[in-house]
Amino acid sequence: MRTGLLAGAVLGASLALSACGDDVGKVSLGLFTTKDVIIDAKQDPKLPGVTCHISRIEANLDLADPSDMSISCRQTGPISSAQLAGIDTSKQGEIVFKESLSILFKSLKVRRIFDREHQTLLYLSYSTKETNGSHKHALSTVPLYGTAAWVAPEPKP
Repeated sequence: MRTGLLAGAVLGASLALSACGDDVGKVSLGLFTTKDVIIDAKQDPKLPGVTCHISRIEANLDLADPSDMSISCRQTGPISSAQLAGIDTSKQGEIVFKESLSILFKSLKVRRIFDREHQTLLYLSYSTKETNGSHKHALSTVPLYGTAAWVAPEPKP
């Protein structure tokens, strides 16, 4: 009975998660595996001129997906000074995307950090669960040069 309830919960959660993403690609890792590479496109909610593509492994019949992922973010529209003023500019930045990867408390998070000195947005993707002694993570940057949000650096004496 418990096994049936657990299987139902896993199936329901995986269906809910697959429906909430902006899937742009899905590649099977082979005929004799249940693992696929999923590629999602996510627009930054506070900076809609930035789109991040996140690839990750989805293990269809496992209780937990592997922690490996990669991220690539690009400017895909205008970025204004007013939009930039509305983001967290602390060293810790802020979480802009979050997705559960298992019923075992593992999730994929993407955090935006602003590097004011270099006028660059950093997007850090990471797993919240340690795997093989390491927290998996990946980094992508979006320079503000050429956008309305770019501020010229002050000349150094």
